[in-house]
Amino acid sequence: MFSSSRMTLNQSSLLFGPLEELQELAFIERPIRRSLKTAEEIDQLTVDEDLNDIERAVYLLSVGQEVQRASVISNLPSLVRQNPAETFRRVVPKVREVLNGAGAEIQLAAAASFLTILQDDIILIHTHTFSILKTVLLHLNHRDTVVSNAWLETLLSAINALPKETIKQEVLNPLLYQSQLSHSLQTRLASCRILGKVACKFDTHIVKKELLPLAQSLCQDVELEVRACMCRQLESIARATGVDHTRTELLPELVELARDEESSVRLAAFDTLINLMEMMDSDDRLHVVVPMVMSVCEVSSQADEAIVASLSFQFGKVCSGLEGSLTEEEKARLLQRFKVLCVAGLQTEGNQTDCNESTLIRCNCCYNLPAMVVFADSVHFLSELYPSFSSLCCDPEVSVRRSAAASFHQVVKLLGANVQLVHKELLALLQDEALEVVDALMNHLEETLEAVLSRGENLVLDNKFPELLSALLLVEQKVGCSLRWRLHEKLLQRYSCLARLLPGELLHQSFSPRIFTILTTNKVLPVQREAARTFCTFLRYNRKHEQRQEMMERLIQDLAQGRSYWNRLRFLDVCETASDIFSRKYFNKYFLIPALELVHDPVANVRYKLCQLLPRLRSSLRLPADKQLLQQLDFCVQKLLCREKDKDVVATIRKTVLELDKLDLAEPFHKRQERDLLDQKKEKEETLLLEMEQLERQQSEGKLNSEKHTERKRRDSKTSLSAIKSMSVSSSGATLSSSGKEMRKAKLSRSRSLSSQPTTSKPANSDRPLKVKELSSMSGPGKSSMSLSKDEPLRTAHFSTATQSSSSMPVLIRSNTTSLLERASTLDHRRSSMDHRTSSLDQRDHRTSTLDHRTCNMDHRNNMMEQRTGTMDHRTTTMDQRDHRTSTMDHRTTTMDQRDHRTSTLDHRTSTIDQRDHRTSTSDHRTTPIDQRDHRTSTLDQRSKTMDRGCGVKNSQSRKLSINRKSNSFSVQSGRD
Repeated sequence: MFSSSRMTLNQSSLLFGPLEELQELAFIERPIRRSLKTAEEIDQLTVDEDLNDIERAVYLLSVGQEVQRASVISNLPSLVRQNPAETFRRVVPKVREVLNGAGAEIQLAAAASFLTILQDDIILIHTHTFSILKTVLLHLNHRDTVVSNAWLETLLSAINALPKETIKQEVLNPLLYQSQLSHSLQTRLASCRILGKVACKFDTHIVKKELLPLAQSLCQDVELEVRACMCRQLESIARATGVDHTRTELLPELVELARDEESSVRLAAFDTLINLMEMMDSDDRLHVVVPMVMSVCEVSSQADEAIVASLSFQFGKVCSGLEGSLTEEEKARLLQRFKVLCVAGLQTEGNQTDCNESTLIRCNCCYNLPAMVVFADSVHFLSELYPSFSSLCCDPEVSVRRSAAASFHQVVKLLGANVQLVHKELLALLQDEALEVVDALMNHLEETLEAVLSRGENLVLDNKFPELLSALLLVEQKVGCSLRWRLHEKLLQRYSCLARLLPGELLHQSFSPRIFTILTTNKVLPVQREAARTFCTFLRYNRKHEQRQEMMERLIQDLAQGRSYWNRLRFLDVCETASDIFSRKYFNKYFLIPALELVHDPVANVRYKLCQLLPRLRSSLRLPADKQLLQQLDFCVQKLLCREKDKDVVATIRKTVLELDKLDLAEPFHKRQERDLLDQKKEKEETLLLEMEQLERQQSEGKLNSEKHTERKRRDSKTSLSAIKSMSVSSSGATLSSSGKEMRKAKLSRSRSLSSQPTTSKPANSDRPLKVKELSSMSGPGKSSMSLSKDEPLRTAHFSTATQSSSSMPVLIRSNTTSLLERASTLDHRRSSMDHRTSSLDQRDHRTSTLDHRTCNMDHRNNMMEQRTGTMDHRTTTMDQRDHRTSTMDHRTTTMDQRDHRTSTLDHRTSTIDQRDHRTSTSDHRTTPIDQRDHRTSTLDQRSKTMDRGCGVKNSQSRKLSINRKSNSFSVQSGRD
């Protein structure tokens, strides 16, 4: 049963739905009345067309309907602008007549019209003061509260323009009467606001005498609304009376109101005291404001939310004003109270009203964050305020995060060098899901990025830098995918500051391609134009010529020569933007010719846009420097005039021709001079950028050359060390081979000398070749001395045998023999000295071979240097063809001069080696006489041996004791020698 009833309901719903739609369609198809008014109503609404505006307004105010009268009253400001005298003479009196007994709609329209007339300064208020002021005062006490407040706002606006005499007569005198208790609450509230407004118009004496007693009486009113309203007006009265009267008259009144039983009155007194702190001295702050603030901080947790919200809004102002009057303990208590307010409502769950109040409190804390950073000192930010700041940036409510983003730039400026502390919060706000937060952050993104990126190029090495760049790119993509194109336009406008904050290479790789993609693909025209401006800004501040050339080629190929006419239109927008950003010289060089070539475009819209841009292109030309460009522009105009077939383009080009003819005459001289000065400034900046580019390139090339030179020196040192090692090994081998050859020569000479001697002298002379062999095999003086010491006993035995065999010799012969032996010993000594010299010469030969090896090495280096010199000459020839690399060639030429100096040094060393070779040859020449002496010595040795044989024969015949003694003494002496 239930299922059937349910089915019936479903079927009925299905049936009645289409029936209702059919009925609506039938209603639409009904015949429509040709007129919603009758003929009589049309006659009443019809106005003669020959009437002017003033006459028509008077006619409608007199006999028109209420809607027509409201329309005339709303249009009253425009009538005053057109003809003020006639309007106030004929229309305003009719308006006063209509306002008597009119409804709320006409009353509100009249109040708004008079308020617009007074605020816009359309008329001279002194001329028509009476007519406006009488009308406003007449309807000020209207029974409708909304209408009464509207007329009150009009009166308060009129007071600013009214003279003192008129205010005193027309406003102040009725005010004294209307402030009494016998009048209504609405009248007394209006009196409070008027009293605060007129206080600034009079001097201190009149305020103290006439206005101050009235204000004190209203502060004691029985109605809390009147006391609260008058308490808020005491600030303007205090500023009008001065510091002395404020301290004696108004400060006690405010202290009393701060203890009122109503929270709204206490709140008004608290706000007024905080606003008047600058007019108080240190004693009043210490004894009045500080205790009140501390009491509010202590009891605010139990008090109503209005007090807490007001305290959160005024917290920064309170701390800044009382900083000099607080102790360290009181400062700590205020900071602790601020931390509590930053998380108000997050720990407890309440109703919707409490949540709204807590959200408002946290928003106020975000507003006061910069003042609290100053109060706590940025040095202690990490320990005192960072947790609260991080909590507010990550608050669950969007409004709180939006408030934190709005004040983020001020906090970053105050942190200075400690800006890296809030890097995580900046990334969190950039990546926030709510676009309202991103919008608030974009309002001051340029100041924020300047503070964050102020550390310079060292930030590139920081790990946080890539995160910031990726966050900036991601937020642009997220905003671009949304429908909030105004936010996208603002974001692209803010990104233009990156041109002077980021390195050019990084900007060219990361941001320029994305901006160009937006320029070519986005369909929103304001976004495209802003992307064009940002791209041109990146192009202007890029310091690398190759990158600028690449960006210009992309503009020409993808936009000016693009397949889509939409892209070609965008190129003309880029030209319009580039004419404002670049100098005339740069614009004419890169943008003018591609723009003029679009005169051949097949799409009429592109040619139409070009015609509109021609006056701007013409204003960038200056004669006689741009004569050829002017001829091309004239040719473009003539072609459009002669061959254009589209009627819109023809009409536009004709209008443009007239503008071009008047261009030089219509522009004032001072404006043109200002434009020329601005263009000169732009051109100087562009020239400076080019110079900076060249300087950076020279520095980079200098670094590369120095690194290459260092590497080359390291390689050359390694090569020279290996060559020296190999040559030392070869020279040692050569020395050994030369010493072996000398040994073989010595043996051959000894064998020849022995073959020429008798066989009897072999035992005695066999020791001499051994001595020569040892001397020739040893190269040092130590070794020669060792050989001499070994030959001592051999020589002693030789002389002993000789003396024994010569004992029978006559005395004369023995004396001759003695002299010969002495000569022989002298020659042996000389021979040993010559052997020592020969060893020294061998050492010199070894050194000479080492020097020869070094000479070969130097020659090899000279060859290498000559090869390098040829290579450098070839590079110099290539570099001469390129003018922009002259500085690099100068540096390399300097390097070649250094190498030539080194080559000259090597030549000097080679000459020194040649001198040493000459000395060596001189030593060899000296060695030749020594060899002759050795030959003479050998001859004497042979003679001494012959005499020894003769002495031996005679010694066998006669041996005497005296001769033996003499021979023994001689042998001992010869052994000593």
